Amino acid sequence: MTAGVIERAEGSGVPWWLVLLQGIALVILGILFVISPGMTAVVAVQFVGIYWLIVGIFSIVSIFVDSSLWGWKLFSGVLGVIAGIIILQHPLWAPVVVGEVLIIILGVEGIIIGVVYLIQAFQGAGWGMGLLGAISVIIGIILLAHIWAFTIALPLVIGILALVGGVISIIGAFQMK
Repeated sequence: MTAGVIERAEGSGVPWWLVLLQGIALVILGILFVISPGMTAVVAVQFVGIYWLIVGIFSIVSIFVDSSLWGWKLFSGVLGVIAGIIILQHPLWAPVVVGEVLIIILGVEGIIIGVVYLIQAFQGAGWGMGLLGAISVIIGIILLAHIWAFTIALPLVIGILALVGGVISIIGAFQMK
């Protein structure tokens, strides 16, 4: 994923030092998630709550500037404000709930994608597509069967991915230079 970002950065004129800063930020974030996953998750989810609150307010205000799609803007704005307020009012259990919801979404998505791949395999897409579909369904079921375990492990996994992505970004930045 990060390699694709670096390739797009090279072609779009993004300065190498900006990719380097992104990599350094990811490494720092990764270290924080690995060293103190619980506290870092609490802080990260608080930032998400603030973000949702601000975006929700802007979405509602934007109705007065451009009334097209006002129903969706109002719905997403109210949802953002409510989610932001709930997260900010409950900082200790919000990371658990947000993590659980993320794991549930990933599990359901894995099952849906897996079923689609299996259908495509039976329609002639080949055994490779069928194998990917079966693996995706199995992973989705495992995620849904062990929501708590994966929710607890999520901050550590995010930390490891951030560390790897940060190192790849730093290397890519120096290759761009």
